[in-house]
Amino acid sequence: MREQSWSRLIQVFGRIGLLSFGGPAAQIALMHDTLVSREKWLTEDQYLRALSLCMLLPGPEAMQLATYAGWRLRGVAGGLLAGLLFVIPGAAVILVLALAYIRFGDIPMVQAAFLGIKAAVIVVVLQALMRLGQKALNGLIAWGLAGAAFVALFVFGAPFPLVVIGAGLVGALRADGAAAVTNPAPVRTQTARTIAVFGTLWLAPLVALWLTAQSFLLEIGLFFSKLAVVTFGGAYAVLAYMTQQVVQDHGWITTGQMIDALGLAETTPGPLILVTEFVALLAGYAQGGLTLALAAGALTLWVTFVPCFLWIFMAGPYLDHIATRPRLSAALQGITAAVVGVILNLSVWFALHVVFADVGTAKIGALPVPDPSTLNPWAIGLTVAAGLLMLRLRVSLLATLAIMAASGCALSLLGLV
Repeated sequence: MREQSWSRLIQVFGRIGLLSFGGPAAQIALMHDTLVSREKWLTEDQYLRALSLCMLLPGPEAMQLATYAGWRLRGVAGGLLAGLLFVIPGAAVILVLALAYIRFGDIPMVQAAFLGIKAAVIVVVLQALMRLGQKALNGLIAWGLAGAAFVALFVFGAPFPLVVIGAGLVGALRADGAAAVTNPAPVRTQTARTIAVFGTLWLAPLVALWLTAQSFLLEIGLFFSKLAVVTFGGAYAVLAYMTQQVVQDHGWITTGQMIDALGLAETTPGPLILVTEFVALLAGYAQGGLTLALAAGALTLWVTFVPCFLWIFMAGPYLDHIATRPRLSAALQGITAAVVGVILNLSVWFALHVVFADVGTAKIGALPVPDPSTLNPWAIGLTVAAGLLMLRLRVSLLATLAIMAASGCALSLLGLV
């Protein structure tokens, strides 16, 4: 395959970035159509192996898949270009939406529109659950890992990283005795150089904040840096863990704001993990106004996506070497099965907080108990309507979000919500 021009790379990956709505499944399908079917820049085998690698790594798999494709075409510079073009359009939209939310989010009509959006988000997460479940739950062990992950998170409030690590260990221990295929590994000095350069870029802002005693921004940077290491399974899988931390432990935003953040992130192109930018903008604004909000948002983008480039540029050269390692493959299968339970936990959590105004005031252990008197029947109706639109009538995500937002506004005008 001949080397592609920079202008062609900008054109193709820019189009992918602008059209990457609908979450990881839609984004992966879009890239397959573009990079494999239309441009023929990757073979089917190369694409699937790269996707498997990206699923094994922490971080948003679709963004890392784009980065890998750019890296394979034009090296590190190509990977940076492809990854940035995948992220920048959505990050810019999230910034505008967050500032508008800060200014207008408390208006009753806006809140009613968000009720409709939240109803659609419940269905979106359920769709992700069904799609992943069909692929991942192919045996009793996989079903058991999914069920154990759900119970651990929803009932006992177990830390998300422990769930992921435990599932990976179970998967690795179940690996069969097939011998690994030997493939040449890259030169280790190249790997060390990559770690040194991108590790320094990742940590430099945190060191600067520590030296200048910027405690709030340092706390933001450290938290989202940790998140960049444990985000196995994509944004849906890590959202419950992130919510527990930013709402309950740090108190940066409210549960309602967290749900609104996901609803807005669903309306933008780019990786869903951009919800972290929205959270940081709201937290920064609450702590110190617009300037601190912009600083927190920029810092969060940096510590969220610089590690993504590190993982790909570090692991990408080893892809041919590690793709056929039986234990790594089995560990990935275990993590993928557990992610189904994680997403189920997220689905139940979202549904409860949309349908009930009061969830968690009363608890049985770590299990949140909704107050039946705060049930919102209109929220149930909107969720059913969103389900019919997306699951039965196959209406697109953006159209469904628009319809549900308008339905919420109509209910507000009628004085029903």
